[in-house]
Amino acid sequence: MSPVLHPRKAAMAFILVTAALDIVAMGIVIPVLPSLIEQFVGADAQAGTINGALVALWALMQFFCSPVIGSLSDRFGRRPVILLSTLGLAADYVLMAVAPNLWWLVVGRAVAGVTSSSFTTVFAYMADVTPPEQRARAYGLIGAAFSAGFIAGPLLGGLLGELSPRAPFWAAGALSGLAFLYGLVVLPESLAPESRMAFSWRRANPFGALRLLRSHPELSGLSLVNFMLHFSHHVFSAVFVLYAAHRYGWSAWDVGLLLAMVGALDMVMQGLVVSRLVKWLGDRGTMVAGLFGGAFGLACMGLAPDGGWFAFAIVPNALWGLAMPTIQSLMTQRVSPSEQGQLQGANMSVASVAGILSPVFFGSVYSASVGSAPLFPHPGAAFLIAALVLLAGALIGWVVARRNGRAEEAGSVAA
Repeated sequence: MSPVLHPRKAAMAFILVTAALDIVAMGIVIPVLPSLIEQFVGADAQAGTINGALVALWALMQFFCSPVIGSLSDRFGRRPVILLSTLGLAADYVLMAVAPNLWWLVVGRAVAGVTSSSFTTVFAYMADVTPPEQRARAYGLIGAAFSAGFIAGPLLGGLLGELSPRAPFWAAGALSGLAFLYGLVVLPESLAPESRMAFSWRRANPFGALRLLRSHPELSGLSLVNFMLHFSHHVFSAVFVLYAAHRYGWSAWDVGLLLAMVGALDMVMQGLVVSRLVKWLGDRGTMVAGLFGGAFGLACMGLAPDGGWFAFAIVPNALWGLAMPTIQSLMTQRVSPSEQGQLQGANMSVASVAGILSPVFFGSVYSASVGSAPLFPHPGAAFLIAALVLLAGALIGWVVARRNGRAEEAGSVAA
């Protein structure tokens, strides 16, 4: 039932549709998961703590499983790994929809962390079917698909949640099942047998996979930039809603609308702008410009005197959507086709570490910046610190890009 190698456009179309469906399925459950937890434990404060623990559990499973999933795709091909992960995600959402108690929900979130690790294979698949000079655009399209999913998913989940806290889980399972059936029919294999690599636990464990990032100076620098980007980005999941309500008196609808606008701008940046800017500035120049723009936008959010300026700050902040696809593009050019899955697994592990540490850090910073006797003198301290972290990432990215550009020029002269 495995289709032979297929034209690139058909393969890219499937990857984008599947990515969007998977993200919609994930986003659907966001508005109702705390309510379902509350039904089991019966206390608001305890539900909040458990919800945070489940988010960390999901990221922890990603950390350990992403390199394994990526290495398996290097060994057996991308198609079976993507299909099995998508089918497993569908079954997992059904499990959570019928979960009779909290512990079944915990198991479901752990399994979701494993099956969602297929994102590593999605990025590796795109590297297989896209020439190096076009990968920034290709990864930008994946980012746009993710953004579209994050816009549609929570909105749909909120509507279905009015019917029942479990209804969004059934819908998520149906969407993941639809993605599996779609892939079963049309998804071609992208990794030729001669390009595959034997599976090794030495490479597949997260610490072994991270060794790949030290195999080339530019990979090491870019992996640090990648960590700082993800670390800064979690300021949104940690404090965005609380900060907007505390400082500007925004309602849940106001925050949801602004987050939808953030997703829309990110979709435009990654789907349309990045490919055009890469032609002008190249991958490295576009990456650095995006990081500087994102740092400026975060600083504007932290310093905004009113809600209008806070909302306007999402415009410069959207520029950091240029960074992710170009970082991915640069990194894929430094490894062989048989190592693309391992690379993406290592990248996901880096992002997972940021996902574990960052919400706790920024949540603590926010708690220390509000109240009657705040430790930090400004309530927007979390955004300002995130801006500094991203600014440091921009400077590191600029140094890495400049150093590598000189090395390539020297190599071309010597040749």
